Amino acid sequence: MTTVRSLCAALALVFVATVGFTVLANATMTEEVRTGDDFDPLYASFAGLAMGQIAAICFGAMAVAAEYRTRGIGLSLAAVPRRRVLYTAKLTVIGVSALLVGLATSAVCFFTAQSLLGAEGVGVLSPGAPRAIVGGGLYLALTTVFAAALTVLLRSGPLVMGILIPFLIMVSFVFGGPGETGFLEFLPDHAGQQILLQNPSGTLGPWGGLGVQVLWVAVAVRAGLAGVLRRDA
Repeated sequence: MTTVRSLCAALALVFVATVGFTVLANATMTEEVRTGDDFDPLYASFAGLAMGQIAAICFGAMAVAAEYRTRGIGLSLAAVPRRRVLYTAKLTVIGVSALLVGLATSAVCFFTAQSLLGAEGVGVLSPGAPRAIVGGGLYLALTTVFAAALTVLLRSGPLVMGILIPFLIMVSFVFGGPGETGFLEFLPDHAGQQILLQNPSGTLGPWGGLGVQVLWVAVAVRAGLAGVLRRDA
């Protein structure tokens, strides 16, 4: 019961952190920033995404790590001996839960941010807006599944959080956001966030960038499955 409450709290934190920091960023944004040549009113809707993806990583890692920490994985395998089925079902439940919360989070962030931006904002039917609203939910869900699959592989939630959070946050902080080109645009966060930009730059484009993020997640999911099939409980 405690684990269920913790997971629900982590999912709620995805919503609260993303929306809260998005509101804060847009409410305190200066007129100079809003009217700048490089200002992206669509991407401004997701100013709190960095905090939200930290919560998403924590949820994905915690949803898997608890079974290994408490040795509950043995009971799960006794109930569902087909490991591939168990693994697929677990990641599906985690991914769908994250997607539902992510879509709600993305929609609230968009409408709230645009109301705060006023004349500099965009409407829900503006070019790229529907794509970004859906893409925000997909990005958070993929990030969650990425963390969950790596936790299955490494069998340690703290280790996965210690790897992914600095990787996804610090790289963008040091080298820039999703508008950067070169090798950076092929990193999972930079690639996935292309879908949130009004005018994506680089070679990938919005859906190509999301496709690259899907490939990163697919590799992690395949590696996690290999670990499940080959190792003892």
